Amino acid sequence: MIQDIYPHILYNSYSLKEEAKDQDVIIFYDAGKILLKIEDGHLLFPVYNETSLDRNELIYLFKIDEVSFFLSFSKNYPQGFTFYSLSEIRKHDPEPREYVYGVYTAYHLSNWYETNRYCGKCGNPNQLDETERAMYCPVCKRKEYPRINPAVIVGIKNKDKLLITKYRNGFSQSALVAGFTEIGETLEETVQREVEEETGLKVKNIRYYKSQPWGTAADILAGFYCEVDGDDMIRMDENELKYASWVKREDIELQDTDYSLTNEMMKRFKEGIE
Repeated sequence: MIQDIYPHILYNSYSLKEEAKDQDVIIFYDAGKILLKIEDGHLLFPVYNETSLDRNELIYLFKIDEVSFFLSFSKNYPQGFTFYSLSEIRKHDPEPREYVYGVYTAYHLSNWYETNRYCGKCGNPNQLDETERAMYCPVCKRKEYPRINPAVIVGIKNKDKLLITKYRNGFSQSALVAGFTEIGETLEETVQREVEEETGLKVKNIRYYKSQPWGTAADILAGFYCEVDGDDMIRMDENELKYASWVKREDIELQDTDYSLTNEMMKRFKEGIE
């Protein structure tokens, strides 16, 4: 999956004192896209000594190995780079993988910083908190922390078949039932509700598999396998899905990249591990 970057390590501890060095990465974020270039299958970012930015303009995000990543909302962009969306980057499937993970994580944080420049309670400008990753309002003292949305991915088994879906809009490849956890709901209850809403099925033997951070929608995804309970007739929600069917192991079409928890779960079933 996208976060599997070993032996490389992402260090996400917050530090207001971190200062950009010449070869540290600068993330320019605008309208949901990140400035970079892809050459011969390799992902390249602007680095600090290629910009005319002052260090005081930058927001420290995280570090991958010894390289620090900083965020800038400046419009003074270095030449030779292009703004890419996450979906456009995914189509290229570039290397190195640890930097692709860096893009997804930077996207998550960049979007949060952009949408929390002002206090949601009193409307005054927020400041960077000095001790933790939060935006602090000096007027009403309110703190805003990065938003992380819990969601589930569900592999529904029916003997030697898995329920495969395709979304009505957006991502067009094979997928599994998925959805966000709602207020007052456990993850297991989310599994039951989303399966019933999208397919009309009931499930049993819900079992947690693995989780994945997914910066696209600021998610933390929790993967579950379960079994169909009783009637296996699919009643597809046509507003959400354009395809939902029981597919035999050998006929499952995997996604083009190995980025997602969804793809790993489908692959495990296809190979008979599940």
